[in-house]
Amino acid sequence: MTKRKTAVIVLAAGRGTRMKSSLPKVLHKLAGRPMLNHLLDRVARLKPAKVVVVVAPDMKKVATAAAPHPTVVQKKQLGTAHAVLAAKAELDGFDGDVLVLYADTPLTETATLKRMLAARRAKADPAVVVLGFRPADPAGYGRLIVAKDGALEAIVEAKDATPAQRKIDFCNSGAMAFDGRVLFDLLAKVGNKNAKKEYYLTETVAVARRMGRRAAAIEGPVEEFMGVNSRAELAAAEAALQGRLRRAAMDAGATLIAPETVWLSADTRLGKDTVVGPNVFFGPGVTVAAGVEIRAFCHIEGARIETGAVVGPFARLRPGARIAKNAHVGNFVEIKNALMGEGAKANHLSYVGDSEVGPGANIGAGTITCNYDGVAKHRTVIGAGAFIGSNTALVAPVSVGANATVGAGSVIARDVAEGALAVTRAPQKEVANWAARTRRAAKPKKKG
Repeated sequence: MTKRKTAVIVLAAGRGTRMKSSLPKVLHKLAGRPMLNHLLDRVARLKPAKVVVVVAPDMKKVATAAAPHPTVVQKKQLGTAHAVLAAKAELDGFDGDVLVLYADTPLTETATLKRMLAARRAKADPAVVVLGFRPADPAGYGRLIVAKDGALEAIVEAKDATPAQRKIDFCNSGAMAFDGRVLFDLLAKVGNKNAKKEYYLTETVAVARRMGRRAAAIEGPVEEFMGVNSRAELAAAEAALQGRLRRAAMDAGATLIAPETVWLSADTRLGKDTVVGPNVFFGPGVTVAAGVEIRAFCHIEGARIETGAVVGPFARLRPGARIAKNAHVGNFVEIKNALMGEGAKANHLSYVGDSEVGPGANIGAGTITCNYDGVAKHRTVIGAGAFIGSNTALVAPVSVGANATVGAGSVIARDVAEGALAVTRAPQKEVANWAARTRRAAKPKKKG
């Protein structure tokens, strides 16, 4: 039998008024990535034939985030069934299976979506499959009414449920899978005889049964269905996602000394036997090789750290930082768009930006690469084995040759030759007995 194709419709037209934000709700971030993109990432693993994102008017930012997937506009907010109908033209002639998902429920896993598709393709051939879950407090959720034979009989909204139905804890997550051959026929028969005069996607269950087709429900893990409609719910989803990311990192072989204090981005990669101390923050774009030590209170974003490197405590790695094997970046050191070569060290209180530091070079405390002249950025190149003394300013563009030494307190504005010593320190002047004379002169005279 030919494998059935899958299409996905993602509903992202909600304004999110409870977020109190000018940013569309689905673009608010979890673990450094917009909610919409979390869901699209999991959908991509299904290798669908097509993904269509439904947006509201004037949601160009959402369309940009959804690219390269096409977006369609739900011109009026007339309910979830109406939103799915907006994708009809994009799916013209599609006869596979269609998943309908919500962008503000971003924690649903690919494995759960695969189970939905498997249920849709089961021998019973249901026209509709609804994904259910069992929340600790089902009060506001629609209940799934399931027959003894396992068929889904109805979805009853909480406000319409009888006392007996309210005791049911099997609830509607919102996610559904449809037989694409009949999806738009089902939607055409959905009415709007309700208080809000809206067309609800949940009505497709009743429509399918009236057409003589079966509906089914499967159960998913409750932690995957945290809808995000407010800042508080965003924070709760962030906490849940961080827990998931931390467990995955530790399962992959990294040690998190105090996991609850480590914050990861969705794309953070930690190698085996890497040890991460307490209170470390990873922004987007960080890759850490095996056997790295990241000490407490570091902030790392857009960086790559190689095997054997030691970072921190209290270090900051900004985008473009590359820390080579066995290099050391110590306390209160900031690296930006710069390479620290193999075995290179910057152990204290330094800024290294737009630079290349050669293997084995040593950057003394208080060193600054002066990379910005008020108009443009310039690079500093420090050769292998070079020694930069404490409290040095390297005024870019400038290079320090291999094995050269720069004396402490220098301002280096010209290139330093390989193996040379460069010192710009002013001559030391000493005035004998200055301290005693100054104190006597400053001492107030007694009044007679």
